[in-house]
Amino acid sequence: MRQTDEHTSRARLDKWLWYARFFKSRSLAAAQCRARKIRVNGEHCKKASATVEVGDVLTFPKAGDVKVVEVVALGTRRGPASEAQLLYKDLTPKKPPSPVEQDKLMNPSREKGAGRPTKTDRRALDRLMERD
Repeated sequence: MRQTDEHTSRARLDKWLWYARFFKSRSLAAAQCRARKIRVNGEHCKKASATVEVGDVLTFPKAGDVKVVEVVALGTRRGPASEAQLLYKDLTPKKPPSPVEQDKLMNPSREKGAGRPTKTDRRALDRLMERD
């Protein structure tokens, strides 16, 4: 007799990644597993059928960054995003702002084509510069 995922303490890796909404389809998650781009507790997984348990740490590339997540719950379905966020804890380290972003934070400027600043804008800029 076959057990279902909801009665066990393990889940297939591709299903869990799909439940947690890291990939749009289960086949995309399986392809990432077969390409050996996903690590479970620091070890590359070779198959989509690899199992994950609560407490496992997953590392994988996503949208140009490397995501590090800890499995908090296994889940039983692919629900809404609010439900999917309860399945993991994000451990991804925060990146420091790039030099361009840092410059924008330190030197505020108006967008090109926005016209001349109004009197209110000038007063707000004066207050901002006085605090520095």
